[in-house]
Amino acid sequence: MALKHSFIPSSTSCMLKANYHPLRICKNHISFRPFSQSSSPTFSNSFIPKSTTPSPLFLSFLEEEDDEEEEEVDEEEEEETQQLNEPEDDPIRRFFLTRAAIQGSDPEPDPGREGKLSLQENRKTSWRLSSIADSTQDGEDEVEGIPNSLLETLSPSSKIEGVVSGIVEKAKNLPENVTLGEVLGEFEGRVGQKDCEEVLGLLGNEGLVVDCLYFFEWMGLNEPSLVTPRAYTMLFPILGRAGMSKELLVLFKNLPNRKGFKDVHVYNAAISGLLCCRRYDDAWEVYESMETNSVQPDHVTSSIMITIMRKRGNSAKEAWELFEKMNEEGVKWSLEVAGALIKSFCDEGLKKEALIIQLEMEKRGISSNAIVYNTLMHAYCKSNQIEEAEGLFAEMKRKKIAPTSATYNILMDAYSRRFQPEVVEKLLQEMEDAGLEPNVKSYTCLISAYGRLRKMSDLAANAFLRMTKVGIKPTSHSYTALIHAYSVSGWHDKAYTAFENMQREGIKPSIETYTALLDAFRRAGDTQTLVKIWKMMIRDKIGGTRVTFNILLDGFAKQGCYVEARDVICEFGKLGLQPTVMTYNMLINAYARGGQESRLPQLLKEMAALNLKPDSVTYSTMIYAFIRVRDFKRAFYFHKQMVKNRQVPDAESYEKLRAILDVKAVIKNRKDKSAIMGIVRSSMGLLKEKKKGKKDEFWKNRKKGARFHGGQQ
Repeated sequence: MALKHSFIPSSTSCMLKANYHPLRICKNHISFRPFSQSSSPTFSNSFIPKSTTPSPLFLSFLEEEDDEEEEEVDEEEEEETQQLNEPEDDPIRRFFLTRAAIQGSDPEPDPGREGKLSLQENRKTSWRLSSIADSTQDGEDEVEGIPNSLLETLSPSSKIEGVVSGIVEKAKNLPENVTLGEVLGEFEGRVGQKDCEEVLGLLGNEGLVVDCLYFFEWMGLNEPSLVTPRAYTMLFPILGRAGMSKELLVLFKNLPNRKGFKDVHVYNAAISGLLCCRRYDDAWEVYESMETNSVQPDHVTSSIMITIMRKRGNSAKEAWELFEKMNEEGVKWSLEVAGALIKSFCDEGLKKEALIIQLEMEKRGISSNAIVYNTLMHAYCKSNQIEEAEGLFAEMKRKKIAPTSATYNILMDAYSRRFQPEVVEKLLQEMEDAGLEPNVKSYTCLISAYGRLRKMSDLAANAFLRMTKVGIKPTSHSYTALIHAYSVSGWHDKAYTAFENMQREGIKPSIETYTALLDAFRRAGDTQTLVKIWKMMIRDKIGGTRVTFNILLDGFAKQGCYVEARDVICEFGKLGLQPTVMTYNMLINAYARGGQESRLPQLLKEMAALNLKPDSVTYSTMIYAFIRVRDFKRAFYFHKQMVKNRQVPDAESYEKLRAILDVKAVIKNRKDKSAIMGIVRSSMGLLKEKKKGKKDEFWKNRKKGARFHGGQQ
């Protein structure tokens, strides 16, 4: 019989709904039609359920031959009542008896459309709500705490190891168009709740998320149900990591209305899963529903919500206010809460406040760990305060807190930005001496440290080879650092070779990789390759950043390709990257170097039209451009504008500019002074009359020449 399955999650399981031709089997006076999980069967003296849904577990019974002998209809009620109380081997009857005990008495109508549907290959699962009773068992389940890892599995015992591993192996080797629940018939009655929880964890670790859902559905189909609150706490993070937020929300909204299921650990798992999916608003709604359902938050809830507020863009002050409110409601300080608060303050650059929180945490008897120190050190390194970060590193050692690989990577990245590769080498050696293996980030910091210095690209390449020799696979960041090293040293051909090797190894280039490669050919002045790389970016649908925009613009403008430079401005304007003051500074510099200083005032008018105010670089570039062509009048004019608008450059640059202007001003002033004094003396009659000397024989020619020269003027 061919079936087409679709997920229908409920409070206890995700039932698979199957529609096919009506069947009628007469066995033990039970007459049944296709039934749906949403219906509520009722029983009379003749035991006729009105509407139910066949599950895959019953297919073998539904496919029995129709020529089975019918038993007599006129049996006595005493025998029928006795059969109800006796254990029944027929799973269909057990299903009816159990569902009658847990469902309401009001049946829902049968599905409107019934027909035989074919099973399609590569089918997609669709989720929709299904109304069903929330209770599953009479007893209450114990809810365990959230494990350290969201996907942590239970330790297998020798007794159940074979059952658990058997289910996992079946999930790994499923035939095409077969779901996991359809092949688990042999495990009925052999699997307990703890076994199911362990299977969920193992399937999540293997990345078999869809099989997790089918297995969760199978757990609910068992009698009694194997679904526990612990199963929800394990399934929610698995779905969150897989980005299946819709399925997570459907399962959460259909949680059973049992005390064991309305537990803080279940809510924490749901919020964590939504956090992984970046569904921050939905996570906030789940948190608000805790108060509606009288669920008391704990310290894990507090830490998760503080993290969500940081991801949403809320300020650290708002996160602190939330914690104070939860603290008044009974949520105590913990390492997780303090760590989340410190991270929020550090991201905003409030390092002193973060240190105060750390001190308050330790006053309450909560010791800091390596993660807290790493967060503080990273904040100081971002502010270029490496000395303070070194102090925290020394404090870690004094408190006997073992540094992690991330601790050393933070320091190595900071010294790499300071152009100190020798310090990075020492930290790498110290890391190995401490028993920590350097990872790809460690070697990337070393490559970047050498690559930032000129004429050290060979050492950067050696660091890259050292990384590959120890068996560490490079990432796009590693190749980007290597390409940048070649770019700074002027080896654009090697940069392109490294880029080709990267593609050959199947590593997808990032926007930073393309930007570093463009910079290499910008330095080389190869505009043809610039266009080629730009087209590759457009083909791969990689949107450029502001840095990419400026590199392309500068590369074309400096080579005199003004039309292409204008095209770059137009194309990036379509992406929302409008020209800035730096954009026009590069254009002004390019036009000045190309001998087109007459276009500079027009560029200033364009800046004014875009409400862009010229800065010190703009004015300095224009002054030098006019000095180069000995147009001192405009040079002095723009100098006055620079001083008037308070856009004077730094002291060293301005001193150099003034020295040039002063020399030109002395010559100009000397001429101006001579002219002014002549006018004053003439007006006051102080000019001495020139003595008429004897004319020489060439006076006529001199006079005619002077008159001719004046006519030309």
